Amino acid sequence: MAKVNLNIRVEQSEMEILESYAQQTGRTKTDIIREYIRNLAIRRPPHHPSD
Repeated sequence: MAKVNLNIRVEQSEMEILESYAQQTGRTKTDIIREYIRNLAIRRPPHHPSD
């Protein structure tokens, strides 16, 4: 699958949380964010016909 770049802006405090979590788990920040995005597909709310 082709990969694309995603640039986001976060608060300094949010970056510190992400960096701390990455260090604690031995994972990259990219890996953590990818996992969260994949989980969105699993937790997606049901589609409403009015949308």
